[in-house]
Amino acid sequence: MAIKLRKVLMGLKQIAPERLAESWDKVGLHVGDPEQKVSRALLCIDMTEAVVAEAVKKRCQLIVAYHPPIFDPLKRMTADGPWTQRRIWQATRAGLAVYSPHTALDAVRGGTNDWLCDGLGKASFRGSIGSEFERRYGQKVVVYVPRDDAEKVRSAMAEAGAGGIGNYSDCSFNVDGIGTFYPELGSNPTIGEHHKLERVEETRIEMICDHGAGLTGRVLRAIREAHPYEEPAIDVFDLADNYLAEDEEQGAGRVVFLKQPITPATLASRVKKRLGVKHVKLAAAEPFVGTDPDLYPGKLSSVAVCVGSGGSLFEKYPGADAYVTGEMQHHQVLDLVQQGRVVLLAGHTNTERPYLPTYRERLIETIEGKLDWEVSEADRVPWVWK
Repeated sequence: MAIKLRKVLMGLKQIAPERLAESWDKVGLHVGDPEQKVSRALLCIDMTEAVVAEAVKKRCQLIVAYHPPIFDPLKRMTADGPWTQRRIWQATRAGLAVYSPHTALDAVRGGTNDWLCDGLGKASFRGSIGSEFERRYGQKVVVYVPRDDAEKVRSAMAEAGAGGIGNYSDCSFNVDGIGTFYPELGSNPTIGEHHKLERVEETRIEMICDHGAGLTGRVLRAIREAHPYEEPAIDVFDLADNYLAEDEEQGAGRVVFLKQPITPATLASRVKKRLGVKHVKLAAAEPFVGTDPDLYPGKLSSVAVCVGSGGSLFEKYPGADAYVTGEMQHHQVLDLVQQGRVVLLAGHTNTERPYLPTYRERLIETIEGKLDWEVSEADRVPWVWK
């Protein structure tokens, strides 16, 4: 039984509120009448002429295209104009409604960016690059250190910028206790022996990271450089968990602090598995360019993520160990690599298209009424690896 497009639009906006979209974006209904009836809809990333033909063949009444089909104003809409005009003419002539969620779907909790982050590994903290959570509220970093090394690690954290509260600096809270660990085969313990439970007098150090994107990432790197353990135990807590409004927890891009640091090779492997691709581009500082990424000297504990094209957004968050996106300009990649960062590029729509099946399931769960949702078969990456 068909339902009115108006009802479908309510569900689309519930999943990805349009107010979360970037100010430059063109989200929303591009073509159609909210009162028209819809019984079948097609999901795609790019609404090409082939996608419109597929929608017509499958007797759809609605196309939900992730990328806005109408971005710049159309001067005319004719059957013999450029393909960007022809597809709109074809959709209109066929009575197809067209809707785009784009950056609203990127920003919302559970959207494209969160979906990609879910494949990177267990995280101690995840937040939005586009929101102001870090600048306004900050995080608290907690680390456990052998008592004799506590002062060294605490000083390194303070030098990296942690411990500022108002007009006070070097602020920390310290609690002594007993830490236990069992070195498995393959580990390289600073203290203790393989296959023997160790008990060590440790200090729990807590310091706040406030004011400015990237500070927490710098502090985490300082901890790892000063800490004597091969795998230090570190926790990151958002100080605003109980105070943030819903919208402030969402925004452009994501930064993830991993519970277990990983190598660039592991990052590449996880991204490829998540996206279902065979190849990604990986850039790292010399002399590791062109060599085995497993030889990279430092492990990655913080990863900035942005589906599509994240170069300009990443400029707002300079403190991550690694940056994952679809594409970036050459000079942006070069700049990050020269700063010792790792950059992974998977292809623009490769980072977006794999989310469509998840989006489909969310739409089925959200919108009441019998409505068939299909993921386009004609929509595809416009290039191939050779």
